[in-house]
Amino acid sequence: MSAAVVATDTRAIVYRTRGAKHGPITRLMSPGDLGEYLKPFVFLDLFGFDTTGGHKGFGMHPHSGIATLTWLIEGDTLYEDTTGEQGVLRGGGVEWMRAGNGVWHTGAPAPGVTRVQGFQLWVALPAAEENAPAQSIYLAPSQVPQDGPARVLLGRYGAAQSPIPAPSPMNYLAVQLKDGERWRYTPPAGHTVGWVAVNAGRLDAGDGTGGSIGTGELAVFEESDAALDFVAQGDTAFVLGSAVPHPHELVMGHYSVHTSRATLDQGEAEIRRIGAKLREEGRLA
Repeated sequence: MSAAVVATDTRAIVYRTRGAKHGPITRLMSPGDLGEYLKPFVFLDLFGFDTTGGHKGFGMHPHSGIATLTWLIEGDTLYEDTTGEQGVLRGGGVEWMRAGNGVWHTGAPAPGVTRVQGFQLWVALPAAEENAPAQSIYLAPSQVPQDGPARVLLGRYGAAQSPIPAPSPMNYLAVQLKDGERWRYTPPAGHTVGWVAVNAGRLDAGDGTGGSIGTGELAVFEESDAALDFVAQGDTAFVLGSAVPHPHELVMGHYSVHTSRATLDQGEAEIRRIGAKLREEGRLA
């Protein structure tokens, strides 16, 4: 990862990307690229589609070794997972899936929904949790705590703390600012990983380059736990991640990320076992 760092009294942006677009999904980060530098945050998709275009959602698929957090910005979705949970996640709600040793899940637009938008984040788990039993938590919009303009999806900000147990020290916030509104984020000590991804409007991060972060763009900040200052250019919405760096290697499967080949093999074996059971039950083609 290379970029010129401008010497200023604020945290510099060291990398920007608009990711790679695959139909209605923009992949802003994956374990094989930025995820290696931003771990424990290892994967980020921004998705948005109209159901009138025939998109039926995301079919049943597996994970292991990670947790996924889906922030559903707009559009109710039906969910089901192999921990036994199923129901409707409302727009503004959160799905947390600690895949651990292995899980399958699915999501699809609820009947009558015409537009769906959100972010899906993958979080690398520490060695003690990467093969733990799967756990799913679904938060209604009213259960997502908020302090000022920030909804706390993981971790703590101000007086608000997420009910989801973060697997390691990290914050993940969804922030909305009005045109011209200023907001400062002061990370906890040791949160030297920091990034933002904008889904509406433009964001001036005051890093001295004179450029702003636009809709659909992810910006990475230099390693530091110094404060970040933002000014909205137009009504702006974005997600922000900060964390203590993940100390483990990333060992990747197709839907999995573990800390070693042995733990990956264990997780993938459990994925195959669950998949075979789903096929026997007629729930998987």
